[in-house]
Amino acid sequence: MKKTLFFVALATAMGFNNAEAVDWNWKGDFRYRYESSITENAEHSRDRHRIRLRFGVNPWINEELSVGLRLATGDPNDPTSRNQTLGDGFTAKDILLDEAYINYHPMFLDGNVNAVLGKRDVAKTLFVEKDLVWDSDVTLEGATVQYGKDIDGKQKSGFGAVVGWYAIDENGAEQDPYLLAFQGAYKGEASNLKYDIGVGYYDFVHFDLNNLQTGVAGANDDLGFSPEFNYIGKDFNIVEFFGSLGGDITETVPWKLYGQYAFNTASHDNNVNITDSERDAYLIGLKIGKAKNPGQLEGSAEYVRIEQDAVSKFSDADRNDGSRTNLKGVKLSATYQLIQNMALGVNYFNFKDIIGSDDTHHRVQADVVVKF
Repeated sequence: MKKTLFFVALATAMGFNNAEAVDWNWKGDFRYRYESSITENAEHSRDRHRIRLRFGVNPWINEELSVGLRLATGDPNDPTSRNQTLGDGFTAKDILLDEAYINYHPMFLDGNVNAVLGKRDVAKTLFVEKDLVWDSDVTLEGATVQYGKDIDGKQKSGFGAVVGWYAIDENGAEQDPYLLAFQGAYKGEASNLKYDIGVGYYDFVHFDLNNLQTGVAGANDDLGFSPEFNYIGKDFNIVEFFGSLGGDITETVPWKLYGQYAFNTASHDNNVNITDSERDAYLIGLKIGKAKNPGQLEGSAEYVRIEQDAVSKFSDADRNDGSRTNLKGVKLSATYQLIQNMALGVNYFNFKDIIGSDDTHHRVQADVVVKF
């Protein structure tokens, strides 16, 4: 009854009060995580218990129009994490607006084109292979035109393309920072092998900002969110190549080889704080199995190397004690589907700096995930 009243109230607030039936689609997930991280030669580890809750609705208003709304836990100042660390004397935890968008897919284009306005999960917005360039918790904000993605943001077979404009900050300045994204991709199958390939270009415009909380002389802005960075005298015009190849070992055990390569085309010639020899990043991984049904197991191994000026601070937040760039190392993962809708998982990170300390950063994450 309470759920029904919630949906009715939400529909009224969003204007769905006509006689036309609305096809509500709602889903969510909850993750409980124990995380332990330690740096080589440190006296003790940092141990945290963390939760992530995401809950949303995606109502179909008609065959040409849908909207999305998702709430999530997290830190409002951190765009790369929806985790909430337990503690603070049993205080209540924040629930934030994680997604809010409209999706118009006109029938005169046979529903093959999506025009999306608002805030949406990066993997539903762009073609994303893994998290070399974009952390999986990022939700981009702006306008997107998609070809080759379905209404839920999944890639279709064949050719696909994405063009997007996304606001990074608005502070009344003459030149607010924003992101332009352009992608092309192809997904197909040949000789019982599934594959996808793609290329993307991400232009961070007016992003030469300082976000150090302590303040730095010459800084022209303070975005106020975590992580800290100082991009004065830098720029990011990132070209990304990505792809995967997969097949079946048995009927229930698939395999997939995947990779990404990213290069920052902005150079020292026009950006005094960019080091030209530190602009490359790549990720290569192998996944075996798929934990979809109870009793099934999957595992993966990745090697990642990200140089200092290759990608932005919107990259994955878990590697190398959260440094995001200037890192190299390995991530190992395993997931076991215990019962329907409930999985157990573990991740292990072993990373160190490319330039700087030779100490290794270890991190272990043990997860319980329920989807509903």
